[in-house]
Amino acid sequence: MTTLSSLRRPSPIGQLTLVATDDALVCVSMEQSSTAAPAARAVTRHPVLELADRQLGEYFAGQRRAFELPLHFEGTDFQARVWTALQLIPHGATWSYVELARQVGRPKGSRAVGAANGQNPIAIIIPCHRVIGADGSLTGYGGGLHRKQWLLRHEGALLV
Repeated sequence: MTTLSSLRRPSPIGQLTLVATDDALVCVSMEQSSTAAPAARAVTRHPVLELADRQLGEYFAGQRRAFELPLHFEGTDFQARVWTALQLIPHGATWSYVELARQVGRPKGSRAVGAANGQNPIAIIIPCHRVIGADGSLTGYGGGLHRKQWLLRHEGALLV
């Protein structure tokens, strides 16, 4: 059985819970979001969590545009393809669900892509907030649309 460790950190969008195995980040969860962090022992020292905490701090300070972290996610093959494709969306850009579906080879699968996107366990780092409706609307976000809007404004992808 894999031991999970967690660290809580404040952020401009609320408290975040970071969860890692000994060698990879497995979850970034926001308080009051639809994706809860898995049970883990709270720690104060952990190399992966400290690295994630530092990089998130740099991101929120506007000093980091891409994350360099060991990640591990568990899901179906399709979910893994979606979560991997999400990491291709550049900082400051957005893709529609249709674009993401094309990227994973399911051009008519925007609903399935949306469901997989909503199950992303590593919020912010795997930027599911960068996916919007085909009409440019800010459709669903497990952390709440106010957080999605904040993240997109922070990245310069949303000017309004």
